[in-house]
Amino acid sequence: MAGQQRRRAVLRMAVVGALGATALSACGRAPADEDRADIQRMLDRRAAAVRERDASAFLATVDRGAVRYRSGQRRVFENLADVPLSSWTYRLAGTGGFTPAAGTGRRIAARVELRYRLAGYDSAPVTSEQFLTLVRREGRWYVAAERGKRAPQQLWDQGGVEVVRGRHSLVLGVGQDRARLREIAATADRAVPAVGGVWREKWAHRVVVQVPASVERLAGLLGTSANAYRGIAAVTTAELVRDGSAPADRVIVNPDAYAVLGAFGRQAVMTHETAHVATRASTTRATPLWLSEGFADWVGYRGADRPPQALAPELTVAVRQGRPPRDLPDTDAFRFGTDGPALARAYEEGWLACRMIAERWGERKLAEFYREVGAGGGGERRSVDAALVKVLGVRRAEFMAGWRSYVTRTLG
Repeated sequence: MAGQQRRRAVLRMAVVGALGATALSACGRAPADEDRADIQRMLDRRAAAVRERDASAFLATVDRGAVRYRSGQRRVFENLADVPLSSWTYRLAGTGGFTPAAGTGRRIAARVELRYRLAGYDSAPVTSEQFLTLVRREGRWYVAAERGKRAPQQLWDQGGVEVVRGRHSLVLGVGQDRARLREIAATADRAVPAVGGVWREKWAHRVVVQVPASVERLAGLLGTSANAYRGIAAVTTAELVRDGSAPADRVIVNPDAYAVLGAFGRQAVMTHETAHVATRASTTRATPLWLSEGFADWVGYRGADRPPQALAPELTVAVRQGRPPRDLPDTDAFRFGTDGPALARAYEEGWLACRMIAERWGERKLAEFYREVGAGGGGERRSVDAALVKVLGVRRAEFMAGWRSYVTRTLG
C-alpha cells in the first residue's frame, strides 16, 4: 500500500520559463507612438476595471462585434469575483508592427504581459502572457480575440474560482467540492510549520495551492500535455526574479492522482511541495535534482511512523536482489516518461542520501549543505564536492561509499 502511494506521489518542480521578446507581429508598417500609447491606455482601463471589480468598464474594452469572445470575457471576469487581488496590470510588450486582417477595423496581433499579486501571499507580481487581437474602431482600440500561440492558462480561465483561506494557506479551486478544498487547506496548514521546523532561512511561511478540475486542466495551467502528469499528485511552479527570490510559488494539485492517496500520502505530498516553496530561493542550477527532491522527500517523511523499506519499496527490491545503486541519480533519471519503478528509485535514492546526512551530521547540517550547494559558483558536481568538504568535512569518494553502505544496511 505504501509503495503504491509513493509511486503516485512522485513530484517535480515546474519552473515557469522567461517570456519571449516579440510583442507585435513583424509584418506591416511600424506602429505609431500614438497607437501604442492609445493601446496601453486601453489596457490600463481594462486592468483598473479588474481591480475595481467593475464589469461594465472591463467589457467596455472588448470589441462589441466579437460576440462569442465578449461572452467568454464576461465569464472570466465573473470567475475572478472571489480571488483576492492586491494588484493587476497589463503591459504591451516589446516592439513590432501591424498585421493585416480580414474584417472591419484596423487589427493587430499583440503580446501582452499580465502581472498580478494575490493579496497577502505574493511579495512580487506573477507574470503571465496573453496573445491578443486588437481592433481599432471609431478612433478607439478594443480587445477582439485571443489568437496565435496559446499561453498557459490562469485558473480563472477554467471556471469560477472557489477560495478557501487556511491559517498558512490560500487554496483556489475550480470544479471542486468546498469540503475537499478545506481538507487540502488543512493539509497545507500542517505542512508549513513542518517545513519551517527544519528550514530556518527567510521564506513566506505560507503557501498558495491551486486545484483545477482534472489533470487535463492542470496541463492547461502548465501549458503542457496531460500525459506526463497523470500519476503525479502535485507540482510546484515558481515565479523567479532577478535577485534570486521566489515571490510567487504555486502548488498545483492533480485532483485525480491526489484523490487516490491516503491521509499519510496526501500530507507527505503537500509537505514535499511546501519544502520546494521554502527552498526556492536557495535552489539554483548548481543544485542537483537528487538533492532538491531528496530534501523535499526527507521533510515530507520526517517523523513518519513507517519503516524505510515501506517508503522506498522500489529501491528495497533492487537492494535485496543484489542490485544496489552505485551512484546518485543524475538529471535524466528524474525525467517523466521513463518507467515508473526507475523514476521512483531515483527519488528514493535522493531521499536516503538526505536521510543519511541528517542522521550522521544532523538536520541543521543538512539544511546548511543544501544552501551551500545552491550558492556554489560552479556546476552541480563542483558545487556538491565543495559543499561536502566545507559543510560535512568529507570528500566525494568517502561520502559515496558511506551512502552505498547506508542504503544497503537500511533496506537490506
